[in-house]
Parts: sequence; structure tokens; C-alpha cells
Amino acid sequence: MNSIVLQAVNMVGWAAFSVVLIFGATALFDALTPIDYRAEIRKGNVAAGFVVAAVILAISSVVVTLLVT
Repeated sequence: MNSIVLQAVNMVGWAAFSVVLIFGATALFDALTPIDYRAEIRKGNVAAGFVVAAVILAISSVVVTLLVT
């Protein structure tokens, strides 16, 4: 029973760490690019939404690769 609780706590900790990494990398992307993607998405620019989605997926795949290995 103790092992299961320890594994659950470990899983939640790594998940929280992953979310922080993804959020930080997305914020860094927003800071480094000159385009305000949030404003473009609010205007209805679908291409800007695709760019943001692709960046989040790319960052997530890097984070998963780093944490699994």
C-alpha cells in the first residue's frame, strides 16, 4: 500500500513539473516572438491558432522525451 501511495505522489509531482515546464516554455516563446498571437487569435486568425498549437505540441513532446529518458 505504501508503494502505491508513493508512486501516486511521484506521478503527481512529475505531472506538475511538466506543466510548469510547458507553461514556462510557452511564455518564453511569447516573449521572444514579435507577434501578439493572443490578439491575432481573438481577431479570428486561425493560422495564429495553428502556430500556437504547434508550438505547444512541440514543447510537450520535448518535455515528455526529457522526462521519460
